[in-house]
Amino acid sequence: MPRALPSSPVDLPRCAWAGDDAQMQAYHDQEWGTPLHDDQRLFEFLVLEGAQAGLSWRTVLAKRERYREVFHQFDIAAVARMTDRQLERLLLDPGIIRNRLKVFSARDNARAVLRIATEFGSLDAHLWSFVDGQPRRNHWRGPDAVPASTPLSDRMSKDLRQRGLRFVGSTICYAFMQATGMVDDHLVGCFRHAPA
Repeated sequence: MPRALPSSPVDLPRCAWAGDDAQMQAYHDQEWGTPLHDDQRLFEFLVLEGAQAGLSWRTVLAKRERYREVFHQFDIAAVARMTDRQLERLLLDPGIIRNRLKVFSARDNARAVLRIATEFGSLDAHLWSFVDGQPRRNHWRGPDAVPASTPLSDRMSKDLRQRGLRFVGSTICYAFMQATGMVDDHLVGCFRHAPA
């Protein structure tokens, strides 16, 4: 878990991408890079990271609460049961990213995730198997050193695509791994960096 925040979190040394936006800083400080082992939350991040493709995380983060509302708090079985008509209506909702392929992929991915959970016992068990159940801690000194993808994210992407998921390219998978703590890419100078 992240360390407790001092009374004045504005002055904390953070990864540069958190910028000066309060919502981004809170996400960085409290969520990003924290190991996550809840299937529903992992599915949420799969959907949101896919929605981000070609956009900024700030855009997705600002719409996250609406995503939770329209996608049943990311209850996997409920999303898997969504009808074409329900998904079509979502394309009119300005509270989410109204890209037809991304919206419909949420349902398709939910169905694929249910198959994964049946095969492996949980989505968590399968996804964390790519890192042998333990976070990979990196020691990057600057943002330019952090890769956009790795051979590990390549493997995850290939596996998930073969299992029927969409919007799970290697770059998206690496962002997902960072967000859910499978890899810890907080920079060495960041207050969240965990020394080995």
